[in-house]
Amino acid sequence: MKINLWSACAVVSLLFFSCNSAPVGAVKNDSAKIETATPITNKKNIIFFGNSLTAAYGLDDVSKGFVGLTQQRIDSLGLPYRCVNAGTSGATTADGKETIGWVVSQQPIDVFILELGGNDALRGIMPDVSIQNLQAIIDSVKAKSPGARIILAGMEAPPQMGKKYTDAFRSMYATLAQKNNLVLIPFILEGVGGVRALNQPDGIHPTAAGNRIVVETIWKYLSEVIR
Repeated sequence: MKINLWSACAVVSLLFFSCNSAPVGAVKNDSAKIETATPITNKKNIIFFGNSLTAAYGLDDVSKGFVGLTQQRIDSLGLPYRCVNAGTSGATTADGKETIGWVVSQQPIDVFILELGGNDALRGIMPDVSIQNLQAIIDSVKAKSPGARIILAGMEAPPQMGKKYTDAFRSMYATLAQKNNLVLIPFILEGVGGVRALNQPDGIHPTAAGNRIVVETIWKYLSEVIR
């Protein structure tokens, strides 16, 4: 399927702005707080580790984001899992590498969904650097919770970065998934990226309706892991 998320220069410029300034892209300290409530012993943990997409930036209720919607789906099916939102607005893979040690120390991890990399592309960080950071995150999760299943959520780089860059960026997710035996979601914003009606006024972050589509994309892969 052809991705049109970055189809216009204006959108790319706006997205870059949204990840670096206060009015549009939230400052990291304003992002969703990692849940540290006392875990329910008979429930397993699904950790969502990502950026503003995971943090449900811009929604009036974090439960309308794809993490909250995933929890609602799980509860409706009576499955013994608890979703933990570890999303930080503006986070790059380097930020994730710095914070993953603390995150994995907070609770046992049964499923880990890694959603990072989009901000790296917007900053023009070379994919070989991003892939090293993502590998370090994966290694930290495996070291702390060897039995955890890891799902890697892919993103797309803007075409203005050039075909060589965008191809390398896209392929890094497949490379990591194959190397580490991960479940790969090729593009987490499938069917939502670039669709104006499904995104907030910034043209970047999905609306509640957009998140309902994103959760269906995630569920196709997550359901195979937790059932």
